[in-house]
Amino acid sequence: MTRFVIDAPTLLQLVADDVRVHPIHQLVAPNLIRSQALSLLLAAVRRGDIAERIALQRHDRLTELKMRLLGDRVSRRTAWKIAREHGWDSIYEAEYLAVARLQADALITVDPDLAAKAQGVVPLAGVAALTSADPA
Repeated sequence: MTRFVIDAPTLLQLVADDVRVHPIHQLVAPNLIRSQALSLLLAAVRRGDIAERIALQRHDRLTELKMRLLGDRVSRRTAWKIAREHGWDSIYEAEYLAVARLQADALITVDPDLAAKAQGVVPLAGVAALTSADPA
């Protein structure tokens, strides 16, 4: 089994594109992922990018997606350490990197800023890795 951490934008892309994660893989994320995804959906509706009906359908789908959510003391402490080491003002992105460092084989993100921050901190993989039985 390969464990992949995904972030909120990636979760929304998986839902929007109806990507089916291969059963050999497990998705892992910090507890905050669903709230962040819902906030991103709300922002998209307010901008007029998607209809509210579609946003709510995607919300239903993302809550049905099987994910192991983490928010334990060690994960939070590791996120704190990562954010401090890199001089970041927020802990949110560091939470994804902490979970990747502690509980996963790689981080998958469609967010170029998070991908840049992850360089040299945790391994990265592409979205296509989720649909393949090959863990590489």
